[in-house]
Amino acid sequence: MGQELTIGRRQLGGLLALGTLALASGAKAADGPVAPTGDIHDFDYQVGTLEAVQRKLKKRWTANPEWEEFPSRSTYVQYLGGAVSLDQTDFPTRGTSGMTVRVFNAEKRQWLIYWVTRKSPEMGTPVVGGYQGNRGLFYGDDQEDDGRPIKVRFIRTKSPPDKERWEQAFSLDNGLTWETNWTADFTRVRT
Repeated sequence: MGQELTIGRRQLGGLLALGTLALASGAKAADGPVAPTGDIHDFDYQVGTLEAVQRKLKKRWTANPEWEEFPSRSTYVQYLGGAVSLDQTDFPTRGTSGMTVRVFNAEKRQWLIYWVTRKSPEMGTPVVGGYQGNRGLFYGDDQEDDGRPIKVRFIRTKSPPDKERWEQAFSLDNGLTWETNWTADFTRVRT
């Protein structure tokens, strides 16, 4: 089955150390939309296994967008009393996997979220934010494939008891307008 991302204790220790550095650095999204605050329990809801229908734009910034659809399966765990939340997401039809690393900055009351893959192992600039009720909002800075600077927005919407929606959008104009380019509709796997 394609590339699977499995981490051992040593690698997990390294990820946790990087998360601790992020906490100490006070990382934040640059000028643009203001990232909301949250709570250390924001990601308690996700613990366990969730399957999703992923929808991703085939090409961004086009007048006639086409979407591709594919399945995923994510396993969420927490460490350090919930201050670190990890998930491994497998995309079986694509033969790839990735890991989300979330670290809660208790002083700023915000989450720093990183995405790591085998092809892109560096923990770059995070998206930052938190939940207000069942809606999470996170902002960050990145670069488009052609090098243009972009703002990134994640919206997570919990639908208790077993569903959640995630949306990713990019902005070329510092957050004035957004193009949603990836969504995932999650359902909890009951054992």
